[in-house]
Amino acid sequence: MSASIEIAGVSKIYDGGVRAVDAVAMDIRQGEFFSLLGPSGCGKTTTLRIIAGFETPSSGAIRVDGADITHVPAHKRDMGMVFQNYALFPHRTVAENVAFGLRMRGHDKASIATKVKAALAMVELSGLEDRRPAQLSGGQQQRVALARAIVIAPRVLLCDEPLGALDKKLRQQMQFELKQLQKKLGLTLVFVTHDQEEALAMSDRIAVMNGGRVEQVGTPAEIYNQPTTRFVADFIGDTNIFRGERTTTGAGAPALDVGKGLILALPPSADAQGAGALSVALRPEKIRLSPRGDAAGGAAGTCAHGVVENTNFLGGAVLYRITLEGAHRILVQQPNAGTSHLFIPGNGVTLDWTPADLVVLED
Repeated sequence: MSASIEIAGVSKIYDGGVRAVDAVAMDIRQGEFFSLLGPSGCGKTTTLRIIAGFETPSSGAIRVDGADITHVPAHKRDMGMVFQNYALFPHRTVAENVAFGLRMRGHDKASIATKVKAALAMVELSGLEDRRPAQLSGGQQQRVALARAIVIAPRVLLCDEPLGALDKKLRQQMQFELKQLQKKLGLTLVFVTHDQEEALAMSDRIAVMNGGRVEQVGTPAEIYNQPTTRFVADFIGDTNIFRGERTTTGAGAPALDVGKGLILALPPSADAQGAGALSVALRPEKIRLSPRGDAAGGAAGTCAHGVVENTNFLGGAVLYRITLEGAHRILVQQPNAGTSHLFIPGNGVTLDWTPADLVVLED
């Protein structure tokens, strides 16, 4: 049975006043794949280590299924842990590495042998019981570390960037396998990563962290499509962020004057934002691109003209950097429709979008 986790106002202050985690509060649901996402030094690994019991918070509490475990030792928390460097014993075989946690818990030999065999079958390593870590590939070592964590049947599995050392193709394969295994076992899984694509692909929900604080918690779709802060909008994928003063279009609709002649019509929800300056985000793939002079183009505040500065071919899509007439630079991503549809540097283009494509950000 998996468990729910409550992180209640947790802070961690090290000697010298370094505040690694600052009043973090969030709930992780039972059976959820929950990711802590953010840049290096944002506090995500420290938060994970506090959940695991390797660090004691300076304030706040950790509760599992309502029980306070803040001061319960790590080995009594019924949690499995997978580390970034796998932390395998090099002198022990695969089977001995996987059996370690069971032996520490006093299981008998017959029970250990049965459980180890089942765990290795689950991670597709049957037949490699007698090999040592140095005889395995990176992906196989990662599976051994995973088997060692799940063989003790933990209620919570904690993973600290476990895929970071793998090449891209193997990393993607392991993402699918880890997600599938988590759902099969029904584990509550807390996953630390700095990779935005990885978090979006694997998570049920994501907590985006910055400077020891949680900026936003939401589903991958919510985090990507409705970022609440400038940091989240800028950190998750490519985006265009504009800041300006509220105004209105000629038709009286709410708009944002970002200067240099560029006016952006705001979504109706922006009516509640009040007067003054604000920031908005516009994803590159929300913008439509057409040759300058075509009939395409929106109403005032929903279109602009510019010149292609450079292109970045992504395979399934093309990312354009475009200089607008007012000297603003903007990113536009278009599906790859073949070479005959590509724009090249120097092409004049028209860009258009809808007000609903803009997301108003909190200051």
